[in-house]
This record gives sequence, C-alpha cells and structure tokens, in this order.
Amino acid sequence: MTLDTQRLNALLGTMVVELGAAANGVLVSLGDRLGLWRALHRHGPLTSAALARATGTQERYVREWLSAQAASGFVTWEAADGTFRLTAEQAAVLADEDSPVFMGGGFSGLGAVYAGEDRLAAAFRSGEGIGWGEHCACLFCGTERFFRPGYRAHLVAEWLPSLAGVVAKLEAGARVVDVGCGHGASTLIMADAFPRSAFVGIDFHAPSIDHARSHLEGRRNVRFEVARAQDFAGHGFDFATLFDALHDMGDPAGAARHIRDSLAPDGTLMVVEPAAGDSLAENLGPVGRAFYAYSTSLCVPASLSQEVGAALGAQAGEARLAAVLREGGFSHVRRTVTTPFNMVLEARP
Repeated sequence: MTLDTQRLNALLGTMVVELGAAANGVLVSLGDRLGLWRALHRHGPLTSAALARATGTQERYVREWLSAQAASGFVTWEAADGTFRLTAEQAAVLADEDSPVFMGGGFSGLGAVYAGEDRLAAAFRSGEGIGWGEHCACLFCGTERFFRPGYRAHLVAEWLPSLAGVVAKLEAGARVVDVGCGHGASTLIMADAFPRSAFVGIDFHAPSIDHARSHLEGRRNVRFEVARAQDFAGHGFDFATLFDALHDMGDPAGAARHIRDSLAPDGTLMVVEPAAGDSLAENLGPVGRAFYAYSTSLCVPASLSQEVGAALGAQAGEARLAAVLREGGFSHVRRTVTTPFNMVLEARP
C-alpha cells in the first residue's frame, strides 16, 4: 500500500489530539477531586502558587496541571501576569456542579472504564457479560454526576410537560415508580417538584440504593427499594419512568412487559434514552462516538451479564426501542423531546 502523506498527517494530528485527551482525562477528574476547578472559579485569576495555597496542594504539581489544562483549552492563561482563570463557559462546564452543562461527572467515571480493561478483554474473547456491580465504585458516582445536570435542567421544565396529562396527575397526587433509578437523582428531582405524589425508586444494584437512601434527607413522599425491572412489586402506578436504563437491561422487553402490567389502565411510561438515529451513518459524530465507546465498555457487557442478554447498546435508536416497548405491550409510542444527548419516548398501553 502507498501512503497518502496528506491523509496520514491528518490522521496523525487527530491521534495526537486523542492521546492528549485520554491522558488529560484523569487530570480533569483529579482537578474535580482536589477542588482545583472550584477554587480557580471562586478566587481566580490565580498563579499556580496561589491556587496551591487555596487548595492545600503543592505548587509544582499544580503548575504542571494548570499548564496541561491551558494547553487543552480548559483554563485561560494570562501571559502578562502569569495567572490562570476560568471563563464563564469553562466554569459552567468544569467547575459549577449545578450548571446544566457540567461535564465533570463524565470524567470522574472514566477511571472505572480504564480499570476494567483486562476484564473487558476477557469478555471480548469469551462473549460473557460484565455485571454493573463488578465495576469500580467511581462509575456509579460518575454516572449520577454526569446525568444529574441534564435531569435538573430538563426533566421538570421540559420532559414531563411533553407527556399528555402527566403533569396534572403529578400535581394532583400520583403513584410513580422510577425503574433503574441508580443513585436516585431522577427520583428525588421529581419528588421535590411534586410533593403530593408518592415515588418509589428501584434498582437491582444494592449499593446504589443504599446511596440513594442516604440522600432522602427527611423527604416523606419517596422511598428506594432493591428490585429488578422485570419483577418489582406494586400495581396501579399512574406513571413509570426509565432514565438511561432500558438499553442496559438484559431483557428490556420483559422489563417493559412488567412495567406495563404494573401500570393503571390509563398509566404512562416515560423512557429517556441516549440520542441516536436508527443507523450507524446517523450516529457517526462526537456524541455518537462517546455513547458507542461507553456502550462497548459498560452497556453491552452489563446487558450480556443478565438473562436474555439483548444488548441493545446505548445507540439503539428510536425504531428499535419502540419495537421493544411494543413487544412489552405498549400500543402507543412516540418521541416527545430531543436534546443533543437524550430522546424522550412516551409509551401508553
């Protein structure tokens, strides 16, 4: 084969960017862990020495960390006085956990992906799955912190109002089950917004439920239980939710069927899933790349570790998800909202 120098150089340039991003990912997470982002946002512009003093860290390490972030475009360096600062945009993405565009959680969960490389290699050879609970604990906190800003920004303001009649039920007082709730961020957001309704969050991962219970903080309209999507207890629910969970399930059709059976005759299921088209060609972009990567390491292995092992993947697409829901007994399925990262499906019996 004859190499095309122009295309080779372009590819090498891309790979250098990718290598730098992969190496810097742990430093982004470290900055979050040590409070470097928050201190720079709160007190900046700062020199490396001033940031080290503010965070109880050592200047030489901080100087190198700041240099890496400046080279990445994540902090702004002022050559005139040697200080570093965060622009409003950089702070919103990296320092402000209440920001709807905060991305720190995504980086804090990356450690689990890299730590699981040997296990994933073995799964590639054997075809066996990797259970969700087999990963490092940082994955569960990172997952919550990655999705929570979007839920806070969109769930009550946009997603729930897009569903026919659901908000009125929640305001009057409804029974709600949040299936695959993880650490409970989605459940607690809804419970706070609709105090007349009663919420139960369920998840098969007991440590996640323990974490969710630790954040109840006196709330009387919500509880958390360890249970599976395909056989949790309870009937007559007015509303059910699945947040970024259906594609991880081994038997998503079975889960949909049980949810359908647990709903009242006029009940509604809301399914929030990663944004995706129905073909690979539609998903060949930055968002699709991120979701395919996480799906390879986490979502497909999690599904394959369970009974049936449907392995939908994080980029299943609306058509396949709708087919699963119809197989589970839902006659009416429609997409109600699309964001850069999510799609919302409404399913009714």
